[in-house]
Amino acid sequence: MIQAPASKSSMQRACAAALLVKGTTMIHNPGHSNDDKAALDIIQRLGAKVIEENGEWKVESEGFPLATHQSPLAIHCGESGLSIRMFTPLVALSEKEITINGSGSLVTRPMDFFDEILPKLDVKVKSNEGKLPLVVQGPLVPKDIEVDGSLSSQFLTGLLLAYSAAEAKDVSIKVNDLKSKPYIDLTLDVMKQFGFKVPVNKNYEEFYFEDGPHYSALTTHHYTVEGDWSGGAFLLVAGAIAGPILVNGLDMTSAQADKTIVDALMAANAGMAIEAKGIRLVPTEMNAFDFDATDCPDLFPPLVALAAYCKGKTRIKGVSRLAHKESNRAITLQDEFDMMGVTIDLEEDIMIIHGGKGVKGADVHSHHDHRIAMACAVAGLKADSEMVIEDAEAVNKSYPDFYDHLQQLGAHVSLSNKLKFHE
Repeated sequence: MIQAPASKSSMQRACAAALLVKGTTMIHNPGHSNDDKAALDIIQRLGAKVIEENGEWKVESEGFPLATHQSPLAIHCGESGLSIRMFTPLVALSEKEITINGSGSLVTRPMDFFDEILPKLDVKVKSNEGKLPLVVQGPLVPKDIEVDGSLSSQFLTGLLLAYSAAEAKDVSIKVNDLKSKPYIDLTLDVMKQFGFKVPVNKNYEEFYFEDGPHYSALTTHHYTVEGDWSGGAFLLVAGAIAGPILVNGLDMTSAQADKTIVDALMAANAGMAIEAKGIRLVPTEMNAFDFDATDCPDLFPPLVALAAYCKGKTRIKGVSRLAHKESNRAITLQDEFDMMGVTIDLEEDIMIIHGGKGVKGADVHSHHDHRIAMACAVAGLKADSEMVIEDAEAVNKSYPDFYDHLQQLGAHVSLSNKLKFHE
């Protein structure tokens, strides 16, 4: 049995909420990925006190911002796209000028959303031509605005939290073409658990903040971080290819978008059974499938690894969501899987994977992208020879225990400057 990793989507939202509420928060089942560590560092720099107690995190906060709080000159979001998009509106609650930066691929990702939206909320913002670093100075004033939700739902997550913290009343955020709606469900669920005033969700097209109190009177909050369906998807696909495996810690009622990996596995006729103890996978002959990943683009890498072992042409919709990730994942997946002898065609918003013809061992590169590294490793489980993955340590961004878990599955892994991988 393998325990699924903690969800960084859930963990980072909990960190943000713990910063905003006054009192003590106990975060149970916390993650320890690089993105999780970045979120913990951010809330400490913004005034929260963070203490580790028996493998859990205790967060003490007076709320943010405080009139007397001396904000830091800068915060650093590491390589976390969620942190930069979620914490920027929260930083904008402060009247202090704060610089927001990141590293790795984050410095090349577009941030012009903030250049457009934050000035409408009385926030001064300077960027590097739509890229990092950002220099932000509030305080943010909630107003009726309209935003583009097609690039990422993470911008909206930050605005929803900031509006509630700023005690928005009788104002709304209208959203055009919102993608990844399940992640907004997760945000609203976290807000509810922490006692925030949750806006009225009008079919994901408008979020209306009514008049009334915005926080509960609770002084102590307890939040349990969910198991991560994004990381768990790789374990489940690994089991379908080279199991058996039993994965526990994944909640079938979760709002996480990547829970739909179960639908893809069913469509592929994978040997899967959902049991009381977890989800069991055994290898079986699998067939090609059609899948819409528009609302769950992080599933593309494990789906491609799965499709490589499915007989026929698998079609996955949502390629347009892949350009602004840690790498341009559509091109990266096409290039690296070509090295493995797996042909991938890109036709507008559709990715076509020609599977079922075997996977060749090859020297591949993660492109500093954690999900590409994991996809290559999973694809290598039944390759005809050794798979070598350069920059394999990229998995630390989201799933530092990944290779240990694959070893529990029976894979032989040797880590040096490169990861050598064989069954």
